[in-house]
Amino acid sequence: MKSQAIVLRSIKYNDDTLIVHLLTAEMGCLGMSVKVSRSRRTAVRHTLFQPLAVLDVAWDHRPKASLQRPKYAAVALPLVSLPYDPYKSAIALFLAEFLYYALRSEPYSRSVYDYIVHSVAWLDTCTHSFSNFHLVFLLRLARFLGFMPNVEDFAAGAWFDMRSATFVDQQPLHSECLQPADAALVPKLLRMRYETMHVFRFSGGERSRLLEQINRFYSLHLPGFPELKSLSVLKDLF
Repeated sequence: MKSQAIVLRSIKYNDDTLIVHLLTAEMGCLGMSVKVSRSRRTAVRHTLFQPLAVLDVAWDHRPKASLQRPKYAAVALPLVSLPYDPYKSAIALFLAEFLYYALRSEPYSRSVYDYIVHSVAWLDTCTHSFSNFHLVFLLRLARFLGFMPNVEDFAAGAWFDMRSATFVDQQPLHSECLQPADAALVPKLLRMRYETMHVFRFSGGERSRLLEQINRFYSLHLPGFPELKSLSVLKDLF
């Protein structure tokens, strides 16, 4: 079996093995057991499996196995800045962890895969003003997962009901909602594109608060979605 794949997670199992979780273009989410090798001649270099790396991978598919064993791995999308820029690499670490939990139980969609690859390529080549990237990425990802916020009913002073993903004119009877000041930022974010997001200004406090609320929004719509370990790192940087 061969497929292009995005690295979502790589954890050390023991001294000579990594457990890697990929989003493959052909089969969706897939786990692999990757041997740690110091040889330059190995067909599978474990150092390739970095957050959001886009690889070409081949393996002998075993349908009943929980982890596949790769026979070959190579870079499919060369990245020139994302692995080396501390801000971009922090975004990559956070988004890879986010995607691992968001997609692990979702039906596979090739459009999701293509959206992620396009986004990774855009971030890698962007030279400035990408501090809103992760916010735009995550809200637009919700469209593919079926709970995109409905902005048609937005009006000044509205509350945002995170359970129903709709705007309402009165405070909901539950606490899973955004007050009008923060609710007004949701349509603003949804109007953004990567190419134009630099013209939208957020303070560091607003950006951190929005990130927390987006994480909370996903946890309401995806069973078992946890509080992410990399969330605090990203909040400190941006």
